[in-house]
Amino acid sequence: MRSQGILVGLAVSACVLAGCSSDSSVSEAPAGSSDASVPLNYVALGDSAASGPRIPNQVGVPGCQQSDANYPHVLAEDLAVGSFVDVTCSGAVTENILSTPQETSSGEVPVQLDALTPETDLVTVTIGGNDIGLVSTAVQCLTFADTSAANVCKDRLTAGGVDTVAAAIEDKAPSWGAMLDAVGERAPDARILVVGYGTYLPDGGCFPTQPMLPEDADYIQGSITAMNDALQTQAEEHGAEFVDTEPLSVGHDVCVAADQRYFEGVVPQNPAAPLHPTAAGMAAIGAAVASAVRAG
Repeated sequence: MRSQGILVGLAVSACVLAGCSSDSSVSEAPAGSSDASVPLNYVALGDSAASGPRIPNQVGVPGCQQSDANYPHVLAEDLAVGSFVDVTCSGAVTENILSTPQETSSGEVPVQLDALTPETDLVTVTIGGNDIGLVSTAVQCLTFADTSAANVCKDRLTAGGVDTVAAAIEDKAPSWGAMLDAVGERAPDARILVVGYGTYLPDGGCFPTQPMLPEDADYIQGSITAMNDALQTQAEEHGAEFVDTEPLSVGHDVCVAADQRYFEGVVPQNPAAPLHPTAAGMAAIGAAVASAVRAG
């Protein structure tokens, strides 16, 4: 039964990577006061780490797997924004923000950049994980065996002295900067926040609770940190800000009790996609981004 559950989890992960997605939703934020004297016009861009696949309630175009409890919705409510457009979509890559409509299980969705206007005041974007194949790489590292050196995924991914994930990050980083420039051109007066990826795994992981060897768990989380570092560099060099979600999610990784998780494990115990944020995680990220907006 355990292996069957893990296979189901992997199938869901593959669906997310393939682009099970949801379209844009436009809504008025609930009435209320905010620190800003004028309500903000807010647009959310990004992939499944922002859209919230399988978190109730799913809204918008079914293919994008977008939740009304994702961090953009949490942020919009917290700030009592004047207008809110959420075009986050599971499976999105940078090109889907910048120039290429995204094919999803329920049809094509427009380029996310099209949601921006000169009146946009605030933009959040979470992107990069699908560019470097983050989830598919993590899935490759899952194993039930803990004895054979051949099972160490890190060794395969760094064979010959070449770290394939690090190389992918280096290759894709310039496109993140170009995307931020394009956001700034479409919304010249907007404040742009790049929201990073969190602490999915603790030091050494928790084999066999999550079926990944300690060396591989450290390699995957280290790769997430490296991607965040690259995203932060691009944000700083292209007129945006970076919101680091790794510190706030320490102790809320896939290894802790289900009611403490900000990210789900291979076999979800909360209504969330495997290796993706939970509703609690989205709430924490949304609160952190709101704090960053107010602090600025």
